[in-house]
Amino acid sequence: MEAIRIAILDMYDNARNEGMRCIRQLLARGASENGVAFDVDTYNVRAENVVPGLDYDIYISSGGPGSPLPSDEPWERQYFDFIDALLAHNQTQEAKKHLLLICHSFQLVSRHLGLGTVSRRKSTSFGVLPVHLTPAGLAEPVLQGLPEPFYTVDSRDYQLTNLDLDRLNAYGAQVLCLEKERPHVPLERAVMAIRFTPEVLGTQFHPEADGEGMLRYMLTDERKQQVIETYGEAKYHEMVRLLADPTTIEHTESVVVPAFLRRALAGLGQFATV
Repeated sequence: MEAIRIAILDMYDNARNEGMRCIRQLLARGASENGVAFDVDTYNVRAENVVPGLDYDIYISSGGPGSPLPSDEPWERQYFDFIDALLAHNQTQEAKKHLLLICHSFQLVSRHLGLGTVSRRKSTSFGVLPVHLTPAGLAEPVLQGLPEPFYTVDSRDYQLTNLDLDRLNAYGAQVLCLEKERPHVPLERAVMAIRFTPEVLGTQFHPEADGEGMLRYMLTDERKQQVIETYGEAKYHEMVRLLADPTTIEHTESVVVPAFLRRALAGLGQFATV
């Protein structure tokens, strides 16, 4: 059996992060659990102005720092050309390309496709937070096995709101999740996941985050001090408590990316069912 070719689009712009470790960890686990070989290449999109071609089977585009709003950075045009080429390929070719968009990538593609308004939040959303499933989310195969609500790692200064329903319908896109309910805040709830097309899934949250690794990182003196100085001691201790709970982040990590990979492998003819 030939190896499944996977491209990781690293959107971190060389910033220190845990996301790339978590993605690679899940890919290694996915190859083992599904009894297949993954041939994985990484493209440092923003720092090196490179994108993959369409000769891969599965793509994962990571989170990252900074603004998802329009810029004149040279990587941006190439990135969107890649997205357009992948979507066009899937409309005309039998062998589909599967793509997972995480956080920053989710915001970029939502803006590029005109699905709503991507804007800066009044304050940073940061922590281990509940996410609510919509009716479409409850029926989404990749999210089966998650409770309502489920917990995720959320870290963002921007959000997607004010959806354009005509654009969503044109792509056949469905909103799968919304951010936590805030009855005391008179603001629209941000979108937390979209099924863009049958092959393309995007999450505003971080489905790759692992509870054990994130807890270990959070307990380092440097990160502890950063979080307490920025968000306060109560927020820090709440995060540590939730990260240590196996029913929160650890559970979400065990469901979303593994199910995305199984669904992609099924689409590639590796399995009869998801």
